[in-house]
Amino acid sequence: MRYRIQTLNNISARGLERLPREHYEIAADIERPQAILVRSADMHRVSIPDSVLAVGRAGAGVNNIPVSQLSGRGIPVFNSPGANANAVKELVLAGLLIAARNLCPAWAFTRTLTGDDAQIDAAVEKGKQRFVGFELPGRTLGVVGLGAVGVEVANAALALGMKVLGYDPQLTVQRAWQLSSSVEQALSLEDLCARADAISVHVPLNEHTKNLLNETRLKLMRKGGVILNFARAAIVDDGAVVAALDAGRLHAYVCDFPSNILKDHPQVVTLPHLGASTGEAEENCAVMVAEQVRDFLENGNIRNSVNFPDSIMPRAPNTTRIVIANSNVPNMVGQISTRLAAAGINIADLLNKSRGEFAYTIIDTDGAVAADVLGAIGAIEGVLSARVL
Repeated sequence: MRYRIQTLNNISARGLERLPREHYEIAADIERPQAILVRSADMHRVSIPDSVLAVGRAGAGVNNIPVSQLSGRGIPVFNSPGANANAVKELVLAGLLIAARNLCPAWAFTRTLTGDDAQIDAAVEKGKQRFVGFELPGRTLGVVGLGAVGVEVANAALALGMKVLGYDPQLTVQRAWQLSSSVEQALSLEDLCARADAISVHVPLNEHTKNLLNETRLKLMRKGGVILNFARAAIVDDGAVVAALDAGRLHAYVCDFPSNILKDHPQVVTLPHLGASTGEAEENCAVMVAEQVRDFLENGNIRNSVNFPDSIMPRAPNTTRIVIANSNVPNMVGQISTRLAAAGINIADLLNKSRGEFAYTIIDTDGAVAADVLGAIGAIEGVLSARVL
């Protein structure tokens, strides 16, 4: 079978190489694609063809993708968590050092110097006291969100001699294994804010995390604190941060999200969304998402979907595979099995997983599955999509 893939952004060639040309046709302008690969393009503004079976985001955040709409159509949305973690970690550390040593204000000062070299030397000696900073060992970094990036940031901060507090009520077993045992667990977000000299946020943006760092929580921080935000702009309340800076309670805010209230403030450093902007990160994200989309199209497996459960089942030899996305309601597997039994089809292997409102089923059957049988399964109330591989 030959699959058609539409790209809405430039996707790293290294990633596209994982989709062999003998089986995949890839273009920005392609009719009836079975999958879409995207980076930052706003998919809320485009019509998504009925032919689409999967969407792959070469990055972590999916705010530019209509996930809810696609979920209702049984379309998994894949992302690439952790593929850009090192790039973001390095930028967070750079931001921490920039804030601690007042590097950007100091650089701006030197660019205003005039006169001959002797006059510049004299001005430097007179002015450098304005930029006295602090060292990191012994200071406490609070890391909010211990996913792929948060874990790397926490472990790197320990290596710099910092104390680290972590807060993530949804910490996974996988990430816990990767996290240094020296990271101390904060009892709550308020507990973390009260004990941290600097805070770095690494959570997705949703209704629960918007303005997560607000006026109330910022007031809990020690005087002279630093806020680092390389996750999403709205996780931090810009107005509350500026007020805290102006009141002398915060020392600096370093983020990846310029705005009119932030970009010209003397204690704020805003960068142009550089978090994952390295060649290595772009390649890693593209490779990861291309492999996930390929495995889904060819084998029906789901790995790193933001809206459907991870579902991976080895192919049983000499079988036909059916994959079904459905609403997470009782007796769905029973109804599917009944349709297969009525057609005299035996199930060789089966996997059913659920996640919130949605579920996903992989079935390997002995022998072929006719179109009318697939149609009968697709007609079950609550089935969102069904296909034979």
